[in-house]
Amino acid sequence: MFGISFSELLLVGLVALLVLGPERLPGAARTAGLWIGRLKRSFNAIKQEVEREIGADEIRRQLHNEHILSLEQEARKILSPVQEPEKPVTPVPEHSIAPAPVAEATPVAPTEPAPAPVAPPAPHDPTLPPRAP
Repeated sequence: MFGISFSELLLVGLVALLVLGPERLPGAARTAGLWIGRLKRSFNAIKQEVEREIGADEIRRQLHNEHILSLEQEARKILSPVQEPEKPVTPVPEHSIAPAPVAEATPVAPTEPAPAPVAPPAPHDPTLPPRAP
């Protein structure tokens, strides 16, 4: 990662041995290892949180786009029956005096759903009390 070779690590170890001495070097190495482990864990936790947030943002953006697309499709479905294509206009000959008759549009009544069939009343169970009329 940093381009440190084995010979460079060996040199750092020898300098640490000379500076700290043989009695304190194992304790210092242990402490350094604990701190490096903590740094790695915290770095990985931050990295995972950022990746999770980026993934959540992408999912939110995708869901928002899908919602907009579905609303647009619903609007097209609603508007398509209302917008009827224009009927071709027949040209009026120039030499005729009377205007051509204009076809009037008949209003379309909204269709109502058929009423649901009513089920016949169930036969009276003799074990139940009589029903009120």
